[in-house]
Amino acid sequence: MAPGLLPNIYSEQGIASWYGPPFHGRRASDGEIFDMNQLVAAHRTLPFGTIVRVTNLSNGMQVDVRIIDRGPFVAGRVIDLSLAAAQAINMVGPGTASVKLELVSGPQPPAAGIFTVQVGAFQERENAERLRAGLLARYPDIFFQEFDAPAGHFYRVLVGRLANEQAAEQEAAKLASEDGLQTFVVRVDTLQ
Repeated sequence: MAPGLLPNIYSEQGIASWYGPPFHGRRASDGEIFDMNQLVAAHRTLPFGTIVRVTNLSNGMQVDVRIIDRGPFVAGRVIDLSLAAAQAINMVGPGTASVKLELVSGPQPPAAGIFTVQVGAFQERENAERLRAGLLARYPDIFFQEFDAPAGHFYRVLVGRLANEQAAEQEAAKLASEDGLQTFVVRVDTLQ
């Protein structure tokens, strides 16, 4: 094992994708400006500032990235790498790769934090309100988080404020099975 890794604390496997234009120069979720030429990435639940080693399982190439953004919000994907990080592990051409993530360092344990379940993202607030109203009787803790993306301004519909990722995963499974929703567990670093 490479020095400095903390895989006993956190390790994950899945599909990585990459992002660059049109996100380059826009504000990331942690507040800094996203630079696709830096070794940074988006993850749904790791704390901002966490450093993870990403290993491309098809070629063994590795890169260490710092988490600055939230995503990917595509089923089955575990991390979105910047263009520079994707180039470092030779996955730009294919666009995705099977990867292993291992914790190098972080500002807090990955399990510490507040987690929520994203059940929808809409450009029209009325659509977000409609979904919220339909779920409110069974899920009283529903709130919105606004964000800007290249495609426009969005309203994320989020359910619950849970103390750990496992509880959030259980809530996500319930929302998916009982309500037929596509769900994503997300760390909420700041709640509005």
